[in-house]
Amino acid sequence: MMPHHPARLNPARRGDGNVRGMARLDPQALVTHLDRLYRVAWALCGSREEAEDLVQETAARVLAKPRQLHGQDELAYLVRALRNTFLLARRTRSRRPQEVATLDQVEPVQRHGTGLPEVALEARELFAAIATLPDDFRHALVAVDVAGLSYREAAELLDTREATVASRLFRARERVASALVPPADAGEGNAPARSLR
Repeated sequence: MMPHHPARLNPARRGDGNVRGMARLDPQALVTHLDRLYRVAWALCGSREEAEDLVQETAARVLAKPRQLHGQDELAYLVRALRNTFLLARRTRSRRPQEVATLDQVEPVQRHGTGLPEVALEARELFAAIATLPDDFRHALVAVDVAGLSYREAAELLDTREATVASRLFRARERVASALVPPADAGEGNAPARSLR
């Protein structure tokens, strides 16, 4: 049996506690990727308001202490952090008793003028359709199409194989396309996504 030599077991460790070659997350990366993280959050939650809360909660968690990237790029790390925060919030919410709000407690919705109401409506419909997908399909679609991760990065994020990501992504896109077909077009056979089933 060989003698125990800590330095030999982990030669890359330096005296300051960091592992050589392991980069730290730059806090400014969060600002750089904020728009994309918001779209990912909206697709996960299905609600703009919940997406804003999710991004804020993720930012608070990430910025609370220095973070190591562990070989990931900044965006992949931040998407993983956002997804983990989403899953944690969902688990916590499912354990709480549901409260029913009265009309006096409901605040009026603030209207944000985008200048392009049809674009806002399409985005709302798209994110609502994504939010109704089964979790496996939704997470694959969000990782690749919304966050812009590669299939390899998405597979690492979702702890699965690239082929599984590709399969889930295909099915997710098919379902979203079907959900967005206007009812008049659906019966006429003009929707190629329906013919794929």
